[in-house]
Amino acid sequence: MEFENREEYIIKKYQQDENTMIQLFVHWCAARQLDPVALYQQAYPHQEKNPALLLAIEENAAEPEEIEVGDDTMLEILQMFGNDDLAFAVSEEISKAPRKK
Repeated sequence: MEFENREEYIIKKYQQDENTMIQLFVHWCAARQLDPVALYQQAYPHQEKNPALLLAIEENAAEPEEIEVGDDTMLEILQMFGNDDLAFAVSEEISKAPRKK
């Protein structure tokens, strides 16, 4: 694999993984009846709306899937992608939720 092709592959793979992370975030929010845009804005108040997030919300609304994403998994995924501020906001929402018995 040429360097240019390898670099393109790595970038494309990261973007695909990032889109998967965003989709999982949308599913996590939907399962907890949270607004993903509001939670994202809470974490990143100075950023404009994230087009990839809006697309994932639109896709989920058009073809809703029941994907269960655990709290710990969501936190790990967000931290893996360096979304520490969003992970913190998610963690706050987790702490607000009633405990399952």
